[in-house]
Amino acid sequence: MRLQSKKTLKIRDRILGGPVPLICLPLVATDQNSLLEQARAVCSFKPDAIEWRVDKFEAVLDTDAVLAALGALRDAIGNIPLIFTCRVIHEGGFQEIAAEDRLQMNKAVIGSDQVDLIDTEMSNGETMVAEMKAACQKAGCPLILSYHNFEETPDEAFILDRLVTADKLGADVAKVAVMPKNYKDVLTLLSATYTARAERLDIPIITMSMGGEGGITRIAGGLFGSDLTFAIGKASSAPGQIPIDDLRKAWSALPFN
Repeated sequence: MRLQSKKTLKIRDRILGGPVPLICLPLVATDQNSLLEQARAVCSFKPDAIEWRVDKFEAVLDTDAVLAALGALRDAIGNIPLIFTCRVIHEGGFQEIAAEDRLQMNKAVIGSDQVDLIDTEMSNGETMVAEMKAACQKAGCPLILSYHNFEETPDEAFILDRLVTADKLGADVAKVAVMPKNYKDVLTLLSATYTARAERLDIPIITMSMGGEGGITRIAGGLFGSDLTFAIGKASSAPGQIPIDDLRKAWSALPFN
């Protein structure tokens, strides 16, 4: 049986941190029409959650356009939990968006009551993170605080520090994604995940090693304590994601229950 989170989050009809990890499918559309087309396609896979990577959206600086697309997206996906993410470019974002623009858009989205989780990076700094946390608390929207490294895998102590820091900053979910250069790096990520879950954090965590070498963490990471993984439905949002049907076949052989 896998290591479970001491604290769980009920997100619509799903439990994050429960006995079985959740599978999230990303949407990486440039406009509303393609966003809804992707949404209809990924809904057919019946994922546990959907993530809208709004940093790919061409009208990302037009908050009214984002909110209109968000409303249409919510109608399209029904009761499937929705994660909203505007990723910074230095942590894998698709375009440069000023911090103030990201903050104001995120706050508007949080207040719309259309999203179930919102993801922002710890690298935004404590002031912005605090504003995001305050907005999330007011709206009752859980906050994911994340760290992404597309260049390397830091040592285990650093990965643990990022997860623990997310918790200290008020995250409802702590997330780390790193790039391995070899399989030893993959083991470092898995070991840090296990230690964080077993000894350091009570909140749900999301961890992954990216790229081809890291693919095993998307399959087996849940056994070490990660509570959600990202797969491919219509499109990929990060290197190393696995098609959802292949992931589910692999999971059928794992002792999650």
